Amino acid sequence: MFIGGAALIDSFGIYKKANALVKHIGTRDTRQIANELGIKIYYESYDDLLGMYTYRWKQRMIFINNNLDDHMLQMVLAHEIGHDIFHRNLASNGLKEFELFDMKNTTEYEANIFGSHLLIDNDEVLTLARDGYDIVQISSMLNSHINLLLIKMQEMNKMGYDFNVPYRPESDFLKKIKV
Repeated sequence: MFIGGAALIDSFGIYKKANALVKHIGTRDTRQIANELGIKIYYESYDDLLGMYTYRWKQRMIFINNNLDDHMLQMVLAHEIGHDIFHRNLASNGLKEFELFDMKNTTEYEANIFGSHLLIDNDEVLTLARDGYDIVQISSMLNSHINLLLIKMQEMNKMGYDFNVPYRPESDFLKKIKV
C-alpha cells in the first residue's frame, strides 16, 4: 500500500510471518529455515558482497559470501529469506543485489524487520531489558548485531512495547564490514 508516494510497512504482519515460520520449523537457524523453505544456498568468495537473493527458473536462490562468520551468516541469510518471502516478484528479473540495512528503501527495511524477528525473540529482549541491561549488553548477550537489535526494539515499540531506543540503526553499517 502506498500513501503519498511512501509505502506503509505492515510491522505486525511481518512479525507474525517470522514467528509463524520459527514455530512451524522449530528453529531460528536460518540455514535450516532456508532448507525447509526450498531455498538453495550457494556459497562463494566475494570481495564486496555479503549476500544476494534471486528467483529464476522457478528456483529460489541465495548467494552468500563464504567468508562470513556464523553470526553474520545468520543475519545475512535472515535478511535474504525476508526478500524471498516479501519480494520474490522483484527478484524475478535476474540477479538482484539488495542492500542490507538501507533504511531509505522500503524493501530493504522490510527484509531487515523480518530478519530481526526471525533471529531475535521478543521475550528474551523484554526479559533482558527488564533486568536492567542496556542495548549494547543485550546485543552482546543475544549474539546480535546492535543495529539488528535496534530495528527489533523499534518494531517492538510499534507493537505496544515501551523501550527507550536512544539510537537509530546505522543505515550503512554492513557496507563497512570487510570480509
